[in-house]
Amino acid sequence: MTAEQTGLRIQEALDALAGSGAESAGEQLVRDLMDFYGEGLARIVPALPPPALERMLDDPAVAGLLLLHDLHPEDVTARIDRALAALPERVEPIGFDPGTGVLRLRRTASGCGCAEGDVEAVLACHAPEVTAVELERAPKLLQIGTRPPQAAEVR
Repeated sequence: MTAEQTGLRIQEALDALAGSGAESAGEQLVRDLMDFYGEGLARIVPALPPPALERMLDDPAVAGLLLLHDLHPEDVTARIDRALAALPERVEPIGFDPGTGVLRLRRTASGCGCAEGDVEAVLACHAPEVTAVELERAPKLLQIGTRPPQAAEVR
């Protein structure tokens, strides 16, 4: 389950408690559990050998937890690069505007192409600061053959 899916399930549970008088108790429970898990993760992360931590940062669930608790060791640029490396098609960042959350990307190779929604889904766990993706389409390449087409014989 992704961090986003977990967040939605928690919100649904809290919404179900709304108006029952248990809503504030449910919210406090979530805060207390978050604090508990955050404190534990804050002790684990520095104790991990760098190669082990590096491997774990590729896992979307782990990356999401570390971000949630402000424990992720990489800056947003490194996390964007990590997320993009996981895509089946290569894209390169053109620019990221932290004020708007817009990430501009360019395809680096032709292929079947991934949709902006696919890119956004990969970025959601690694770089939630990215709120929108603008994906430049790859330019059409001119196909050059090995020889010119045969002209029709003139008689």
